[in-house]
Amino acid sequence: MNERSIILEDLNVKDFFGISNQNFNEIKKYYPKLKLVARGNKVYAFGEAAILDEFEKNIDRLVVYFQKYNKLDAHVIEQILTTSKTKDHKKSDTIVHGVGGKLIKAQTPNQQKMVDEIKENDMLFAVGPAGTGKTYTAVALAVKALKEKEVRRIILTRPAVESGENLGFLPGDLKEKLDPYMQPLYDALHDMIPHERLVSYLEKGVIQIAPLAFMRGRTLDSAFVILDEAQNTTHNQMKMFLTRMGRNAKFIITGDPGQIDLPAKQISGLKEAIVTLKDIEGISFVTLDARDIIRHKLVSKILAAFKNLETT
Repeated sequence: MNERSIILEDLNVKDFFGISNQNFNEIKKYYPKLKLVARGNKVYAFGEAAILDEFEKNIDRLVVYFQKYNKLDAHVIEQILTTSKTKDHKKSDTIVHGVGGKLIKAQTPNQQKMVDEIKENDMLFAVGPAGTGKTYTAVALAVKALKEKEVRRIILTRPAVESGENLGFLPGDLKEKLDPYMQPLYDALHDMIPHERLVSYLEKGVIQIAPLAFMRGRTLDSAFVILDEAQNTTHNQMKMFLTRMGRNAKFIITGDPGQIDLPAKQISGLKEAIVTLKDIEGISFVTLDARDIIRHKLVSKILAAFKNLETT
């Protein structure tokens, strides 16, 4: 009798096997001639070589499906194990399947424009007010590229500029001081990648979240890189960041020119870059506005009220 040992990597084994191993027991039904045993993150299979070959290929396909859609059930198992090829799913406006099968889509025309423009260009500037989903959409596009193996890593960065607060007075070490500034990026990732896999990605450096100063001197190859809150970069910081771009890289720069926290006489690197780079082929610009706000309906009204105040 032949034996195979299959290691299940980069997934939550409990979710893959299902509650009370219901998914694993479902898989067993399709292979009555094999003896199948699940232990930890390994599946042991015993039987004829030809059947083992088929089983191993189909397990790989189930893993690929689970990693992409973050769910598995009897219907999917039947589809994959009873067809020679996994059916192509219809293309939709879904960017990525998040935790628990959550469909993460472009919610507005300008968010969809971000999706379309990054397909055609390697660098994208997405600017607009708070709540327009520019950062969330950018992170979803990065996760999609990683899942589809278009890039090897995701790098998320922000300038460590405080909105009226002093970083030096915050408690803790450097990471603990900086984490609050990076929290919106963590929040988006937690929506899109199961916790255990996200922790693994962070530990292995597949996903890196760091302040902008840590980008100096690096060449970012095969990476999807997002610079968030770019309105708070200086001229030198923006130039430094943009010139980190390596081969097979995608860059998205997001920011709100209306929320600059730099000293009064300091020019925003984002504003300067938009004017300086507007005619370069391969760089795209998407402007989001109040119509793209997807937070509570009061947010757009609050922004409009402040805008009226500032113009009077």
